[in-house]
Formats: sequence, structure tokens, C-alpha cells
Amino acid sequence: MGTDLGKLVPSKEIRLNELSGKKIVIDAFNVLYQFLSTIRQPDGMPLVDSKGRITSHLTGLFYRTISLIESEVIVAFVFDGKPPLLKAKEIENRRKIREESYVKWKTALKEGRIEDAYKAARSSSRLSEDIIESSKQLLSYMGIPIIQAPSEGEAQAAFLVKKNKAWSSASQDFDSLLFGSPRLIRNLTLSERRKLPGKNIYVQVYPTLIELDRVLSELDISHEQLIDIGILIGTDFNDKIPGVGPKTALKLIKKYGSFNEIVKAKNYSIDFDYETVRNIFLNPEVIDLPIPDLSVPDPDKLVEFLCEEHDFNRERVEKGISRLNNAYKKLKGSGIQTSLEDFF
Repeated sequence: MGTDLGKLVPSKEIRLNELSGKKIVIDAFNVLYQFLSTIRQPDGMPLVDSKGRITSHLTGLFYRTISLIESEVIVAFVFDGKPPLLKAKEIENRRKIREESYVKWKTALKEGRIEDAYKAARSSSRLSEDIIESSKQLLSYMGIPIIQAPSEGEAQAAFLVKKNKAWSSASQDFDSLLFGSPRLIRNLTLSERRKLPGKNIYVQVYPTLIELDRVLSELDISHEQLIDIGILIGTDFNDKIPGVGPKTALKLIKKYGSFNEIVKAKNYSIDFDYETVRNIFLNPEVIDLPIPDLSVPDPDKLVEFLCEEHDFNRERVEKGISRLNNAYKKLKGSGIQTSLEDFF
């Protein structure tokens, strides 16, 4: 998903304490797919409650968000709205990949290939309406702000950062840069330890910060040219130009200046409306609104929702709520702007 700019853009590792007091807008759909993919049993089965409803996303949201609040990171989650029409092909491609991965997962399970089953299962994750709504419900009980975007969540997050209503957007994808976010944080919601693929080895994972001005300066290009690079190598709204990877795209932009000039010089055949794709990034559908402050969490609702409705371990949830309450009290004492004036 998204545009593969990782090999081009400069970034720097940071620590969570460097984000203390900063407001970060998180791409909710991106994070939910992340949790659905990674929080699974060894055979690839997601976590479920007694009614068979998936709860992997709730586990990730609850405990990882608590960790962020404990580090005094002020988070808000932005949810996607209606996707642009040009995204229909990408959505269909993703559906096919999920279906194929599901078949591979079940086949590997039958054949006893547990590691292969787990790998295939990760790509079979589907973001249903129930998963989206239950995520919003949990976040509201935790006192975490929710923003509903009219269209692309990353576009809305980028707009809010550009308007100085948040310090950075957060996503694993690089599209936020194409939408013009001055800053992008990756790995914010990942576990702090990651297992290397195919090995019983774990590595430490830190957030990384990507600054748009630094990207443009070091690559010596404009924002419009960065968008053209994204279009050359493929976005959610168009297929890539065959044989053109990130480094080649940068060289072409340096030599010819723009997508249109590259197409003319190289006689590339394209089957999409370049101007429409480009306009999605330059003038996305967004709304100008304030980001709500953190609000008082509701412990009773959290216990009812997680333990009684979704069968979470009550002792663990209550410990999590205690951590959340302590983190909120710490925030209030630090003077960071929240709506916790009457807290406790």
C-alpha cells in the first residue's frame, strides 16, 4: 500500500521522549492493518472473543496507545472516509491478495507448515466495518480524539500538520509526504521489539522522523517533483511505469524535470489520467477543523467493552486502565494542553 519512497527519503531515528508534549495525528486504517497483521497466534489465527469476533486490533490499540500517553505523546486518530474513484483498482487488487493469502494460509495449516501459515495469514487481514467501529468505540472510552476524514486519512492528517494543528502525522506509508505533511513519523505504533523474518532474532525498533523540507533539500527537487516520482513508481491511484524504480525515477526527474517531459522523452505509454492523480495529492479532499483535546477516560465503559463484551482478561485490563489514569494525571500535572481540568 502507498508509494515506495523508502529508498530515497532521508530519515532519523528518534526516541519517544523526544515527542513529549507534541500532538501526533495517526493514520488509523494503517495502524489497524498493522495490528491485524502482527497480533496473531503462531498458526496465524487472529485473536478472537467467544463470539468469534476479531480482537487483535483492540489489543494493539489499547496497550500501544497507553504506552504513547505514558510517554506524554498527545495522539489523535484520523479515519478514512470515501476513497477517490481512482483508488478502486487498488482496492480490488488488495481484495484479491487477501483472498489468495487466505487460501495459502489454510492450505499451509492443513499441511502442517505453521511458519508458512503465519506468513500467509498476515496478508489476509481485512478491515471490516465492525473492526472500524469497535476501534472508534474503544478510543472514545479511552478519551482519545477521533477525526473522520472526508476521504483519505493521510491527506487529512497532512493538512492538519500543514495548518500547525498537529506537529506530525504518523503512518508506515510515505503518502503523507506526497500530500505535503511537513513531518512524518514511522514505527510509532510498532512494538519496541521486532522478530527478524525467518529467524529467532529480535531487534530494537525506534520511531523514525522524516521531514519534508529535508527530503526536498537533499534530493534537490520540489514537492511537485516528489509527487511525480511517486506517480512514476506507482501510487494507490495509478500503476507504476514498468521498469522504473525509486532511484531511476529520481534520475529521470533530475534530467527531464517533470512527469510529462519524461513520458515524452521516453515514449512511455500510460493508461491513467496523470493530472487527476497529481491533483489528488496537491488538492486533496480535506476539512478544516480543530483537533479535540484528550478527554477523561471512562474506566467502567472500558471494562464493560473489553472484558464483558470481548472477553479480555479483567486483571490485565484494570492494570492497563490504572496505567492510563496515571499517565493522564502526569499529563495534567505537566501543563500540556488537554481537557482534563476536572480529572480526579
